[in-house]
Amino acid sequence: MNEPSLIPSSIREVQFGEDVKIVEPVNLYECSIGNNCFVGPFVEIQKGVVVGDNTKIQSHSFICELVKIGDGCFIAHGVMFINDVFGSGGPAGGDLSKWRSTLIGNNVSIGSNATILPVNICDNVVIGAGAVVTKDIDLPGIYAGNPAKLLRKL
Repeated sequence: MNEPSLIPSSIREVQFGEDVKIVEPVNLYECSIGNNCFVGPFVEIQKGVVVGDNTKIQSHSFICELVKIGDGCFIAHGVMFINDVFGSGGPAGGDLSKWRSTLIGNNVSIGSNATILPVNICDNVVIGAGAVVTKDIDLPGIYAGNPAKLLRKL
């Protein structure tokens, strides 16, 4: 019987602000976490991600490369960020030129199991649980659905 190669989750080369709380196990590498942040268990935050001050990231969320999250945000359980939109009909693999970035403004709350494609989301937005954000959001408000649509302005 063959044995798999085990690669442990880790925290490496992370720039932490003050008063950051991390619940292990997590996989955080080559990213930046601001002051007074919380990261729950089973979270992966990849290379180059920037998380602003006073942001809370709940368990089982995945934040891929090319994502920037503003200050005062809440990322609920199981939120998935996507940087590869399969523009050529399949995964881009290591071809970074095919990946796209995501910018989350300040005071944005993203509900459990939402999926965030490469978009820009302005300040003061609430994304409902299970929503799929496929386009930029330029107006503060509450958004939900697949694809996410404005329910009401804030």
